[in-house]
Amino acid sequence: MSGVAGVRIEAEGGAGVAGEPAGVLLHVKAVPGAKRDGIVGALGERLKVRVSAPPEGGRANRAICALLAERLGLSARDVEVVRGATSAEKVVRVRGLTVEGVRARLGEG
Repeated sequence: MSGVAGVRIEAEGGAGVAGEPAGVLLHVKAVPGAKRDGIVGALGERLKVRVSAPPEGGRANRAICALLAERLGLSARDVEVVRGATSAEKVVRVRGLTVEGVRARLGEG
């Protein structure tokens, strides 16, 4: 696997990312309370994301969305947790990019 994020991205389903009419779904393994924020890389079929924010009151979810938005060159409002709000296993919707665009911006292009 190449790329900074290290997650394989396929146009139709597959490992970690899938296209849908409303955007791109990104499967994330969240690690809240980390020493520093960062996109670690692939963890099975998920993208492992560390954030220093605690998993309380949605703070870690907001930090994950902000980190992904920054990395993808999007506004924070274009990235949202759509499943797994209280779980480490999350599905994040990215609006405004195609699967190929996500791949390119995560270093998979």
